[in-house]
Amino acid sequence: MKFTITGSQTHYRGRAFSVEKVDFTLPDGRQASYDLVRHNDSVSIVPVDEHGRILFVSQYRLGAENLLLELPAGVDEDGETPEASAAREIREETGMAAGKLIRLGEYYLAPGYSSELMYAYLATDLTPAPLQADPDEFLQVKAIPIEEAYAMARRGEIQDSKSLAALLLAEPYLRPEA
Repeated sequence: MKFTITGSQTHYRGRAFSVEKVDFTLPDGRQASYDLVRHNDSVSIVPVDEHGRILFVSQYRLGAENLLLELPAGVDEDGETPEASAAREIREETGMAAGKLIRLGEYYLAPGYSSELMYAYLATDLTPAPLQADPDEFLQVKAIPIEEAYAMARRGEIQDSKSLAALLLAEPYLRPEA
């Protein structure tokens, strides 16, 4: 099956993303247009401290109109590698630096309408090394034991999809018997 992009026009350009109308030819020859959010790639980090706890952050999310419990995450800055982004984001959001980062995998957050590809990392050997948080972020760090974090995910208490995906990818490292 072949889909051919025949054109695009940017309708909105914001701080974090742009929105385009993308025209393309479908495999059966018909023409179609879709809206696409062009977004820089991003990272999600599963930070595990020396006590076997995963560091989460609680923050208000406009789309949910509520506080969500999430793993530290953020957008790659222009020209930044995913690993450099993960190393920076964990410091900005938790105040801890990772002595070791293991790339767990990557996944699209919402490929039906967004180009954003997220890279997941496991962060260990944590040491204090805070960086200034983004000015619009009001985060509270919460350290949750590994088994409790997975139980919370199963009970639906973690509603952030990027965090759930990263936890799934980290599970062989954190719960090898599971």
